[in-house]
Amino acid sequence: MLALVDDYERELPAPPLPLKPPVGAEIAAWIDHTLLRPEATGMQVKKLCDEARKYHFATVCVNPVYVSLARGLLKDSDTGICAVIAFPLGATLPEDKVYEARRVIKNGAVEVDMVISLGALKSGNYAMVLNDILLVAQEAHEYGMKVKGIIETALLTRREKILACVFAKEAGADFVKTSTGFGPSGATAEDVDLMRRVVGSGTGVKAAGGIRTYQEALAMIAAGANRIGSSAGVSIMDEAMGASQ
Repeated sequence: MLALVDDYERELPAPPLPLKPPVGAEIAAWIDHTLLRPEATGMQVKKLCDEARKYHFATVCVNPVYVSLARGLLKDSDTGICAVIAFPLGATLPEDKVYEARRVIKNGAVEVDMVISLGALKSGNYAMVLNDILLVAQEAHEYGMKVKGIIETALLTRREKILACVFAKEAGADFVKTSTGFGPSGATAEDVDLMRRVVGSGTGVKAAGGIRTYQEALAMIAAGANRIGSSAGVSIMDEAMGASQ
C-alpha cells in the first residue's frame, strides 16, 4: 500500500471521466444540507429539515444529538439523514467510533461522516488509521449504510492526503471528505482533484467547508466531487434555479 502511495507522489493517475454536472435545481441531489454548529438549537434543525423537504437535498447533516429529531421531521421525505461522529477532532478510540456509528444509525442516520484519526496518520501509525476506518465501515455496512472518511485536508501534507485517501478506500469507506468546516480552511478544487485521482471512480468524494455559492459548488463538481456539504444549501439552490431560467 505504501508503494502505491510512493507511485502516486511521483505521478498521479489520470482523473476518471468527469460526471455530467447538474443543471439548475438538479444540484439539490448532490448537497448535504448542513448544520453542525455546537450552539445549534432544535428550532434551527427543524428549519434545516423544512428547507430539505422543500428543495429535496440528498441529506441533512447534523450532530448525533439531533438525528432522532431529524428522523421524525423528515419522515416520508426523499431526504436522508447524515450524522457526524468523532467530530470534529477524530481523536477518539476506534471502538468508541463504532459505538457512535451504531447509535446514530439506529436513531435514523443513513450516512455516517467520521473524522479519521489524524494524529495517528501524522505519527505514522498507519495500522491504526486503517483499522479505525475499517471498523466503522464494517459497522455501517452491516446495516446497509454509507460511511464518509473526513481527512481534514487543511491539516495534511500532500503525501498525507494521498495516504488518507488510500487508507479510506482500502478500508471500504464509501466517500472521502475534505473537511469538517472547523479546520483552518475548507475545500479546494486542487484537493478535490487530488482525492478523486487517488480514489478513482469507485469511491465518492465529498467537498465540504466554505462552499457557499452555486459557482463554487460547480467548481468542486468539475474537480471531481460527487457530493457537496454546505450550510448555504438554500442560497446555492436559489442561485442555481435563477441561473437555469
